[in-house]
Amino acid sequence: MQLIDTHVHLNFEVFEQDIAAVRSRWQEAGVVHLIHSCVQPSEFPSIQKLAHAFPELSFAVGLHPLDTEQWNSQSADEISKLASSDSKIVAIGEIGLDFYKANNCQQQLTAFEAQLDIATELNLPIIVHCRNAATKVREVLQKWKELKGERLRGVMHCWGGTPEEAQWFLDLGFYISFSGTVTFKNATAIQSSAMLVSSDRIMVETDCPFLAPVPKRGEKRNEPAYVRYVAEQVAQLRGETLEEIAMKTTQNACDLFGLTI
Repeated sequence: MQLIDTHVHLNFEVFEQDIAAVRSRWQEAGVVHLIHSCVQPSEFPSIQKLAHAFPELSFAVGLHPLDTEQWNSQSADEISKLASSDSKIVAIGEIGLDFYKANNCQQQLTAFEAQLDIATELNLPIIVHCRNAATKVREVLQKWKELKGERLRGVMHCWGGTPEEAQWFLDLGFYISFSGTVTFKNATAIQSSAMLVSSDRIMVETDCPFLAPVPKRGEKRNEPAYVRYVAEQVAQLRGETLEEIAMKTTQNACDLFGLTI
């Protein structure tokens, strides 16, 4: 059985002391590839170092919506140059909109659209962060889809919306990725979305070190090995085996990010 964790943050301080042991555990759990997301371009050197230390790690570059106060006239050029600088870069992200923790809507929109432009120009998929902003994210992506067509593609990461909202993004050709939140007892909308998403559009992730899944929810740190628990929950919800979900989600990640496993 092979799993791909499509969203990790391994360059965070909580992994500094035992990253080798963390790697051993994800290998034991059947995780054969990981996609390292980026919160801000200043992280690029540390993420790149990890990606070249671990052959099974690919990565993205981008500016998170909650960091868009850093956006300036040079930001787009910087991200574009970084995204073109390493063959292990497979996406632009994480980018998007977050109206839950911030209200700088116009600044977020400016950065989001500029990074969509970079992604489509470089023909890279996007990793989308969307929190309390599904309507606006849909509006922006619909507009870009009309402009760029098939060059605009990506994944709605750490899905936290309703089944109706999930369908919006499926209709735009996007993948939906589920994290540890799908294992939470009261996450009924997320669980319903996991049952709705078609087999060729579903992925799994940890978003580590955040959102440890049940039965590890009490731990302070999530890690890639725990993506197995996410896959197990998704399989149970859909009435499928773990092996079936692993095969489908792995193939979908390979298709979107251009991976060869």
